[in-house]
Amino acid sequence: MLRRITPDQIKIGMFIHAFDESWLENPFWLTRFLVKNANDLERIRKSAVPSVVIDERRGLPLKAASSGRATATVPTRPDLGSPPRSPLAQQQANSFAEETERATEMVRAATDEIKALFDAVHGGDIVNISAFSATVVDIISSIERNPRALIAFTRLKSRDVYTYVHSLSVSALLASFGRSLGMTEQEVFELGLAGLLHDIGKIFIPDAVLRKPESLTDEEFAVVRTHPERGHLLLCQDPTTPAVVLDVCRHHHERVDGTGYPFRLKGEAISRVARMAAICDVYDALTSNRVYKSAWTSQQAITKMHRWVGHFDPELLLSFMKVIGVYPAGLLIRLPSDRLAVTLLNGRRASRAKVRVFYCARTRTPLPLQDVFIEDNLSHDEILKEQDPLDWGIANWAVVAEQLMDGKVPRLPSKPLFS
Repeated sequence: MLRRITPDQIKIGMFIHAFDESWLENPFWLTRFLVKNANDLERIRKSAVPSVVIDERRGLPLKAASSGRATATVPTRPDLGSPPRSPLAQQQANSFAEETERATEMVRAATDEIKALFDAVHGGDIVNISAFSATVVDIISSIERNPRALIAFTRLKSRDVYTYVHSLSVSALLASFGRSLGMTEQEVFELGLAGLLHDIGKIFIPDAVLRKPESLTDEEFAVVRTHPERGHLLLCQDPTTPAVVLDVCRHHHERVDGTGYPFRLKGEAISRVARMAAICDVYDALTSNRVYKSAWTSQQAITKMHRWVGHFDPELLLSFMKVIGVYPAGLLIRLPSDRLAVTLLNGRRASRAKVRVFYCARTRTPLPLQDVFIEDNLSHDEILKEQDPLDWGIANWAVVAEQLMDGKVPRLPSKPLFS
């Protein structure tokens, strides 16, 4: 049961469901959490929040607090945990199976919620950014408990809810991406919000165009290309919309070679977050079933994206590969252990990248072929960066890579390789 109370009525053990204030104004990054200690209590009471909504099914009811039974109904394992100073680092880890079960329910509920919010905006309601914040918290919390479960589950989106689950997927991918790059909690949160709202302009595109199973005409594609600007104008209605959200919505279809839209921006003229969003948006689209095509595997999608030179920031694309643990087969890469390796097909171990080491970059000598799995947590060996074969004196990398992938020792240049 949800109940609205004033800050002075809040007790330790209550579960906060929502603040009656913009998420930018409330004292916590999380908007749903269990009040666990006096510090949480003091921060709420000292804030400018006029009232909060508590969920009496998940925490201490108001009646129990009034009667002095302060600990009788406190849940031992709240859904989102408390809002500590570093909430991202304190989520309880779950196994892939455990988190997939939770993610399933979360995606179903969030899909309905996003659809309702998008429909309301389409019907003429003013955009309220804070209405989307709880969904972003749920997404990031799931990522923190297990970074792969939610993203894997959203691959199963059906065609009829594609737009809404695509938004969830891009939100999860962007938040994971930002987290992997060491961004702050607030930055990760805003990236998640940007992913959730990046395609909101598509509510103005006719379903007949969005769901068309054949190729679009030039006129139809021109209509589709209006959605970043229309979405941007829509989000500007709420003055609390973060700049990152506006940026991603407007520029996620720009390409580093200037072939994107709506402004044909090039290179550094496109912000880093917009370049990140472009990668997440295309990857999710390629790995989803659409009305006009079946989903590609992660390996197929990443391989194609890597070959589309000029579309994506190459360094960010390699960083994104780390997030999802998938690399195109045949890349020359250097490990922090100063070994050169070729990336292999993941096979059954699709959750971890597999490489074949063949050369010591430090001593410039061949090594016995050795297969290495890149750990999920990157605590042991991780892919440092892609290498240009010519920088190592290998002019025929395609041949060498094929030999290595076949398990054969290649003939390397007779002169020493150089870094």
